[in-house]
Amino acid sequence: MGLDPPASIVAASIAAAAIAAHAVTAVRPVYAPPMLLNRSAPHTQVVPVLIVADVRAAVDWYGGAWGFVEYVRIGEGHRAQLGLPGGTGAELIVAEVRPGRRAPTADRSHQVLLKVDDVAACASRAQQLGATVIEGPRDWEYGERQATITDPFGHQWVLTQTLADTAPESWGGQTVTPR
Repeated sequence: MGLDPPASIVAASIAAAAIAAHAVTAVRPVYAPPMLLNRSAPHTQVVPVLIVADVRAAVDWYGGAWGFVEYVRIGEGHRAQLGLPGGTGAELIVAEVRPGRRAPTADRSHQVLLKVDDVAACASRAQQLGATVIEGPRDWEYGERQATITDPFGHQWVLTQTLADTAPESWGGQTVTPR
């Protein structure tokens, strides 16, 4: 007589463990496609909403500076949905100031990081169109060339250009979940 449990008990234990493991992972939100797309709403999963005093001027500026196109206009000066042509890689909304929505001030804002092919050219074009360069192009140990600008509407942008695929551990970072 051995101490091994019958096969039916082993199978039931394995099944119970699988169900428990699934229950733990089932409560995590799933962000992977396929997502239902709506022509009336942005297609990316994270969309900054930038509050501006003049929606039409912002649409023109973001188009001229970085090539954003207007996908949806909601009223003449209420709100607009913008994106980079050719996919769902970057979208943003510009919206009017109204109760509960404030434009940034000199001492309060956020940053939007925008990946570009040529940081120097994009920063220069933005400056020619009225942006203020806060920090010119600089190469960082983590493999990115970046510049920081404030657009004419008070929003701060970090323009970033990938120079090399660099392991976070090589500059003091830590990979937590590999991509």
